[in-house]
Amino acid sequence: MEPLPGIRIRRLRLAGIDRSYEVDFTIEQRVRNLSVIAGAFSSGKTAVLEFIAYGLGAKRHPRHQEVLRRVRSCLLEIELSGEPHVIERSVGEPSKFAFVRRGTLDSKPAKGESRPIDPPGAPDSLSALLLSHCKLEGVQLREAPNSRTSRTDPLSFRDLMWLAFLPNERVADKNFLFENHYMRKHKLRQVVDVVFGVHDDRAVELGQRIRKLGDRLNQANVELAAARSFVQEQAPTAVAHDETIPSPLTFERELADITSQLQALDQAAQAGTAFAAQLRREHQQAARSSRRTASVLRDCETQLARLMPLRAQYADDLLKLGMLGEAQQLFDPLSVTTCPACLKSLPAPPTAASGQCSMCSRELTDADGAQTLGAADAGSQAEGNRMDVAAEIRSTKARLKEITNYIEDLDESLVSLKLQAEEAAILEEQAAAALDEATSPSVSPFLAARDDLHRRREQVLRLIDQVESTAKLQEGLAKRAAAVERHEAQIARLKEERAQLGDATYDRDRIIAQVSSRFGDLLREWRYPKLSQPFIKPDLTPFVRGGPYQEASSGARTLLTLAWQLAVFEIAVETGAAHPGFLMIDSPQKNLGHGGGGTLDALIADAVAIDDFYHHLSVWLADRGTKAQLIIADNSPPLLTEGDVVARYSRNEDHPPYGLIEDETSAAPEEVTR
Repeated sequence: MEPLPGIRIRRLRLAGIDRSYEVDFTIEQRVRNLSVIAGAFSSGKTAVLEFIAYGLGAKRHPRHQEVLRRVRSCLLEIELSGEPHVIERSVGEPSKFAFVRRGTLDSKPAKGESRPIDPPGAPDSLSALLLSHCKLEGVQLREAPNSRTSRTDPLSFRDLMWLAFLPNERVADKNFLFENHYMRKHKLRQVVDVVFGVHDDRAVELGQRIRKLGDRLNQANVELAAARSFVQEQAPTAVAHDETIPSPLTFERELADITSQLQALDQAAQAGTAFAAQLRREHQQAARSSRRTASVLRDCETQLARLMPLRAQYADDLLKLGMLGEAQQLFDPLSVTTCPACLKSLPAPPTAASGQCSMCSRELTDADGAQTLGAADAGSQAEGNRMDVAAEIRSTKARLKEITNYIEDLDESLVSLKLQAEEAAILEEQAAAALDEATSPSVSPFLAARDDLHRRREQVLRLIDQVESTAKLQEGLAKRAAAVERHEAQIARLKEERAQLGDATYDRDRIIAQVSSRFGDLLREWRYPKLSQPFIKPDLTPFVRGGPYQEASSGARTLLTLAWQLAVFEIAVETGAAHPGFLMIDSPQKNLGHGGGGTLDALIADAVAIDDFYHHLSVWLADRGTKAQLIIADNSPPLLTEGDVVARYSRNEDHPPYGLIEDETSAAPEEVTR
């Protein structure tokens, strides 16, 4: 049987640093029709629904302090047309990409693919994937409803979530249908028309989608042909899907058997050579001695290699210092003692007197004076320099002598160290030869068997690599072939749908009439007080008692918005419309005296029993099978839903779980999740 299109929520897992927080919407491995999340205020019920929406592409996730402290990623296990998938998005700063893989949260992670969140109209986006399983891939919405030349925007799965998620803020809201935002109100009507397939441009839009899918089909066929050609050259058996190719598990079992045989062989060889324990200890001791003497010899040679250039450097420094001392004796250190005109000795060195040179009477700057006339005591400075050079020469000679003596000592010890290293190596060789001679008769049979097992092991490892490579090639071919088949099936379905198109106006009036009738039936079943004239106008506005829903009381608006949302959902499921197939409702008892926020409407609360609401859901879902799924967050659901409660948060440390983040029990009231 062909799987039903649509999306079903299986499990939500919030992965943290050291633990995870999970909500399971399945029973005996199948999706529950009705799941209720119960519990006190500020315990995390709404956060569960918001994280589900985040996993399906919402822009934001709950940003409560306990969430940001504990949670690092959101993993949502869903069914796409009956096949399990896992969507993962990071938590903190809302992620721009989602990682999608086949399988469940508990199955071995398969290779996933990264899908961007925006733009939703991109062919590889998360929105495009989800819409393709709702039969809505490639739908375009006109910006101006009455102009056929208007610009179009691609349908986003976030738009479709208006019909799949009724948050607390929209329950009983006077802006329930986005009346204060013209473009969103217009788009909501378009989304409803698209879901039921009754919008005016249906035939044109189907033709455009068929053409686009045809282009994608051609591209997919080209990619499949190229992949088959490549695989044919690399691994012909991968193209033929040869059933005789063993699975990797067969070789892995053989590899494990070889490993166990090697271990048994090593144990047997060790037991067979136990008599040579003394020889083995002698060999080990000789090997340690050989390594130790070789290390000492190597250190000595390294020190010599480093000290020889250092000794040469000291000798060169000593030569330079000698030349410097001689230069100080041969040349005058730039002191002016003779008149340059008459060449007679000056009675006193030139000086700077009153800013002038005492020889030529020119004006001097401070810098000039420092450069030319600062050598009045040049003789004493020269004498100091000569004394420093002599001291440096003595120090250098002393260090050179120490290094030379140390090098000579190393040279003398090097000969003995080489002899010790050679003797230790010979002793190690003799000990090894003695050990081999004693154990060879016992070990030789084991060595032959061990070599054979190692050869078999290498062969098995090569075969495993070949099989895994072939499996990867086959997986790539299967993925491309599946894309071709999916495009072909979508094109065939769209052509069939286009052939069955009728008059859009008539079809839309018929759908609105069905939704309006169900809207009235729900209100009557819930015992809406003084009910009269319940209907839904063509613009989707719900009316009761001759007036729009905005004129009703707060409690009445709760029932009206619930009835509108359920009526659209139920008719969509019953007619096989392109609805995702699930509906999430937050706080259905809002304004009715049982939580969910808002103000208590005593008249409605006294007249309406919440049991009627849940009784209707149970009866209606009983006939739907796997076609529909409802998830409800409610503070105090009635007893008849006890078997449908998947999580109950107490907000009481003595009765766990405290909340969704169950180990966060001390947060401030304004920081706790709803």
